[in-house]
Amino acid sequence: MAAKITYTQQGDYLMPDLKLPEQPKVQIGIWGKRHLRYLKNHHPIIYTNLLTSCKLTAHLADIDREANEMFDRLVKQLSKQEGVTEQLKAENQILWVRRMNNIRNRAEEFVNSELIYE
Repeated sequence: MAAKITYTQQGDYLMPDLKLPEQPKVQIGIWGKRHLRYLKNHHPIIYTNLLTSCKLTAHLADIDREANEMFDRLVKQLSKQEGVTEQLKAENQILWVRRMNNIRNRAEEFVNSELIYE
């Protein structure tokens, strides 16, 4: 059975009314949104291919999940390497916050460069 195509008049032209199938509703976090913005601005062909093949949502959800896992793993590893512990937090909160912010910023930079903006 062939799908029925409808058209809309646009000036002198008849344009097909194209509509993508419904995609599942998935929460995309900050990492997935950053990757989406990167694809739209720097790789529009890849973005369009993912969108029209209905794979964009799944791709962004995968990127978001991988980035969250990578970020959490890096923060834990760097905290352990640099001795940023709960004991330090109890003894000197300002130093702990400063060092944790530094660790989180480095982990974020790494995730951005290795996964989001690759």
